[in-house]
Amino acid sequence: MTAPDNAPSGTVTEPPAPRDAPRWIRAVLNYLLRNPFSVALAVVVLAAGFVTGTFLGRFPQEFAASVSTTMEDGDWWTPLTALLFGDSVIGGVLAIALILTAGAYAERKLGSVRAAWTFFATGIVAMVIGLSAQWLLVSWGSQWGMLAGYDAVADPTIGTVGMLMAATAFAPALWQRRIRVIGFTLLVMFALYAADSDSVFRLISGVLGVFLGLLLAHDAVPTSWHRSSYREVRTLVAAIVAATGLGPFIVLISGAWYSPLGLVVSGFSPLEAAPMPKSCIDDFTTDCVRQADALLHSGPGPFLVSLVPLLLTLLAAWGLRTGRRAAWIMALIVNAAIALLTAIAVGINDLLDDKARGALLIEDGIAMILAVLVPLGVIALLVLTRRRFQVLAPRRAVARFTATVVGAFLVCAGIYLVIGLIDGDNYLNGQPSLGELLTDLIRPFVSSGFLPDIADAGIPVDGAALFVFQWIGVPFWIVFIVASVRLFRATEIDRHVVEEARFRALLREGGGGTLGFMGTWPGNSYWFTADRQGAVAYRVIRKVALTMSDPVCAEGTERETIEAFVAYCEAQGWSPCFYSFHERYLPVFQSFGWQYMSVGEETVIDLPGFELAGKAWQKVRQPLNRGEREGITTLWSTWHDLPTRYSREITAVSEEWVAHKKLPEMGFTLGGVEELKDSDVGIFLAINKDGGIEATTSWLPSWTDGRVTGWTIDFMRRSDGAMPGIMEFIIASAALHMKEQGAQILSLSGAPLATKPGESPAEPGVMDRLLGWLGEMLEPAYGFTSLFRFKSKFNPRYETIYMAYADPAQLATIGMAIGSAYLPEATPKEYLALMQTITSRGAER
Repeated sequence: MTAPDNAPSGTVTEPPAPRDAPRWIRAVLNYLLRNPFSVALAVVVLAAGFVTGTFLGRFPQEFAASVSTTMEDGDWWTPLTALLFGDSVIGGVLAIALILTAGAYAERKLGSVRAAWTFFATGIVAMVIGLSAQWLLVSWGSQWGMLAGYDAVADPTIGTVGMLMAATAFAPALWQRRIRVIGFTLLVMFALYAADSDSVFRLISGVLGVFLGLLLAHDAVPTSWHRSSYREVRTLVAAIVAATGLGPFIVLISGAWYSPLGLVVSGFSPLEAAPMPKSCIDDFTTDCVRQADALLHSGPGPFLVSLVPLLLTLLAAWGLRTGRRAAWIMALIVNAAIALLTAIAVGINDLLDDKARGALLIEDGIAMILAVLVPLGVIALLVLTRRRFQVLAPRRAVARFTATVVGAFLVCAGIYLVIGLIDGDNYLNGQPSLGELLTDLIRPFVSSGFLPDIADAGIPVDGAALFVFQWIGVPFWIVFIVASVRLFRATEIDRHVVEEARFRALLREGGGGTLGFMGTWPGNSYWFTADRQGAVAYRVIRKVALTMSDPVCAEGTERETIEAFVAYCEAQGWSPCFYSFHERYLPVFQSFGWQYMSVGEETVIDLPGFELAGKAWQKVRQPLNRGEREGITTLWSTWHDLPTRYSREITAVSEEWVAHKKLPEMGFTLGGVEELKDSDVGIFLAINKDGGIEATTSWLPSWTDGRVTGWTIDFMRRSDGAMPGIMEFIIASAALHMKEQGAQILSLSGAPLATKPGESPAEPGVMDRLLGWLGEMLEPAYGFTSLFRFKSKFNPRYETIYMAYADPAQLATIGMAIGSAYLPEATPKEYLALMQTITSRGAER
């Protein structure tokens, strides 16, 4: 990796620091100068912790905000003083950490003065609103109000959250969406599961911060909320699912059993056992039921089993992050089970019974409803985003998972039944029958809070029978979780790893042409000749085998390679369609009598004679000279060698670009951020003098005898506020760099649905007219023609790329297959946005 000359250090201009000082001192000084309010606030919180005594084990009620001090005693200043110190050592340290990270980020977005008054405004108003609500609940005799009335709040994070949420109005689309969605998910979870005053006040402050940010940023260009990349949707959904899974842990750790959702966690909490009285043998009363349940589900084994729904939720969230369909199914099933079993456990039927409902407190009814609504809300989210989770596991992995899980259950269940039959003396009512054991077979594997009351038969009270009952579920769920991890990971290395490696090897030998590397992208399968010296990358859509670029084969074997692939497709019942191949292969299809047509033009620059001299290069030379004057440098790298700050910035810029489009992302021959991460792909950056990325490009390699001799551009993004002409600058710089490295060809890739300037098909056929019309319609949305004109600035030579197909009767199916390939995961809403863009911009012409 070649470092830029000016060694960029970040995207924010840093105030000057002594150049002769050690690097860490300069970093500290720069941080202090960039975040003066956050640093000052952290110092105040630290000092106040010692002055008030909270860091020494004391708690000054007179400086904390509460119903008694603020509302009843009239200590009006407490909402202000409560923002300046933590209620304990841990609370103070966590507050300082949040201030110096999230608070500093918010300060850089808002500015120091605006950050300061936003911190105090949102914090004070949130506490006033929260305390007023608590005072009203207390006056009404509410149980929640009385419990909250004992809370004395001292928490600087309340204002910090409000400041952070206000700053999101000025954040890029990627971080605005992430901070708000993940932030509010966590705030709501803490408010529902912990339900302490601090958590509720933080939630109120966050809401106030969002509205305040919208007021402060009223002149800014609004960010589209309803467009995000598939990768980002997966990340956000996974974060929400994980947060709901972590909610019960909040109660288990904090002991907030009286929170709105504390009732749900009763199914996860450990039970205290008591010996079974002998009287239960003759009369199995309600107390006996309770004691038997406590005996069977006490100890570490049953407690670990009770945590399984939470662990599966977190496991599913991990799989959702990478779009796994199996993880989506797991999350759906787990949340459906939690919703159903929670409804049974909390007694939701009592709300439907008039007599039982009269004995319930209002808070109990709300808690019951919320307990069921949370998993139902997650289910609704999963259903709405289901199209984003279509990465399927290979069949062998699914079969292995099923065999492993079923086998583990049969083994564990068999052990439980055998021990029950041979250790009958340790059962309450003596030896149970096989039928009685089978009736309760599921109980050792599920938390007691999610099951109906146990019967008087089949209750082990001691010995091996009790031990197996309490522990047999643990190894089963360990096997299940390990098998699930293997299932999720199996999809990551699917796509025929051996075949892909062989395909790449053939590319390195010189096959595939300038567009051949696109065949390595996700979604493609590989076919090989009998001697494995030739290959075709393809994908099957609507029973059309749609190929990608040229067949990969040695010169002179083109015909036999294509004929063998066609025979293979016919044997599978597919219609072959060769897409984006070069003119070299056209005679083969002409000899077949196939239909063929142009589907685009590739713009190619021959690097050995590349120069920027002469009038023809003036439009490229001017941006290049301007960039050099403004101190813009370049960096050639791969994704894995990039500094972390650059990879994060590329992702953020791309997400910002997607967010403003409102249109479905295109695929097939157009790559995105995920395709940048291939270790063979080159990344070329334009970096300004402050260290920020001005523009990003990615380049796909092509080889000759194992040596890279060409590069094809794929990914292009420019940052907001970038220098005019930055794309001309970065492409010209890339061409000069590649020429120095000995490359022969630079391809600006194919322009889909474009034709050479001044040319059109001599006798356009049905598909020619269809694709021509499609190109004109899509131009307002995707700008294919304008992109083609931009590439023409580099004075390239043009190489036509073709499509060939055997059966004209399949035209409609082939057209739909090509559309599905370019827009693989578009939703009806995105198609609607596409049509609105096409019609609105088309009307403006």
